[in-house]
Amino acid sequence: MAKYDELHLLIDGERLGPKGRASREVRSPATGAVIGTLPHASKADLDRALDAAARTFKEWRKVSAYERSKVLKRAADLMRERIDHIATLMTMEQGKTLAEARGEVIGTADTFEWYGEEGKRAYGRLIPSRDGSTSHAVTKEPVGVVAAFAPWNFPAVTAARKIAPALAAGCSVIIKPAEETPATPLALVKALEDAGLPKGVVNVVFGEPSEVSTHLIASPIVRKISFTGSTAVGKHLAKLAADGVKRCTMELGGHAPVIIFDDADLDQAVNLSTMFKFRNAGQVCTNPTRFFVHDAVHDAFVKRFSEAARTLPVGNGLDTNNKMGPVANPRRVDAMQDLIGDAQKHGAKVHTGGERIGNEGYFWKPTIMSDVPVDSKIMNVEPFGPVAAINRFTRFDDVIEEANRLPYGLAGYAFTQSSKTASAVSGALDTGLVGINTFVISLPETPFGGVKESGYGLESGAEGLDAYLATKFVAHA
Repeated sequence: MAKYDELHLLIDGERLGPKGRASREVRSPATGAVIGTLPHASKADLDRALDAAARTFKEWRKVSAYERSKVLKRAADLMRERIDHIATLMTMEQGKTLAEARGEVIGTADTFEWYGEEGKRAYGRLIPSRDGSTSHAVTKEPVGVVAAFAPWNFPAVTAARKIAPALAAGCSVIIKPAEETPATPLALVKALEDAGLPKGVVNVVFGEPSEVSTHLIASPIVRKISFTGSTAVGKHLAKLAADGVKRCTMELGGHAPVIIFDDADLDQAVNLSTMFKFRNAGQVCTNPTRFFVHDAVHDAFVKRFSEAARTLPVGNGLDTNNKMGPVANPRRVDAMQDLIGDAQKHGAKVHTGGERIGNEGYFWKPTIMSDVPVDSKIMNVEPFGPVAAINRFTRFDDVIEEANRLPYGLAGYAFTQSSKTASAVSGALDTGLVGINTFVISLPETPFGGVKESGYGLESGAEGLDAYLATKFVAHA
């Protein structure tokens, strides 16, 4: 049996365990068994983290971008060296397969390495003055102490998207990862420590989410908030941040449309849809969820997609033979039962799946449904699970209208072999991210973010660094 790490808070470089603190159990989604005990931060702990972040920010911001880069790149190398351990922790606490967990650790290391380099390019500029006697300079400075909130579905890379650019910019960080998946982000921060990051520059806290977020965001020490999670929670945190007029990056929910045109390569569409629809058991904010398939290829796509889903090996992610693990918690099982049951009541047809697997752990069969009425819940609420809802279309304008109907605007996809259609659909989809004949739309070097109620601000890419920088104009006569 793999060994799970002991859990702790990390405040000002000190590890604080459960003794004398409120705590909660961490359970394996594959077995339901308790695998760890997680301490919750008290208000005194949070205040200490705030003080540490405020103090260390004054010093870390003075460290040159080149020296900060060395720390981030060393940490990336350590994450790669420790990939087996970190990936195993992630699979134990989150459920995804070891192959997916390893891929996430690789992407996480790449994120730290990329921002280690990009931090050197936080350029300002000179603006010619009108009379030549005054210099006009624009500079970039770290925004300050960051309060970051990361989710459970990608416990490594979502934390990295917040910590890496913040450190590269010269900010200090207090991060509250998800309480369901604490060991993975703690392992990342351990790599940063071992790479030479000064104590207190990154602090890790856990606790009742509403209490921690309210306390941190209310503090005048915090100057920037970064959140990845549901739209409902994001709206609440944005309201809290508004009281202090604090900068926010909000990466919120999605309900991604996939448009498969009549000229699509069906082999490609089916293979990629199977791979990415059931990646992480569908618990991905950019997950393809609403499939709109041209009438000419609808039946063939549904048949082949259903066959592929039906034969997908599902089980404990620690078993390398499995291609999909459990959903992360009992809430997702309840959600699947509710959404699929409601769709069936509305007349949807289930081609495969639609039910739980066994009674141990939180396994759900990969599910394919067709003829799903637009007034059913699943066509309006992000499913965040291993279920695909498929409907047919014939006219371009009609499918675009339906694809854009919801308040979400994170990701959208299309499959076509026509460059004209690809250009038209890219411009027509009201989303921050578009994939044409691919579902790969997130890399360390490319901007990531949505529009409408999928949030605002961008992570990754040069834009992700800029989110942690304040622009200052200096006129010198």
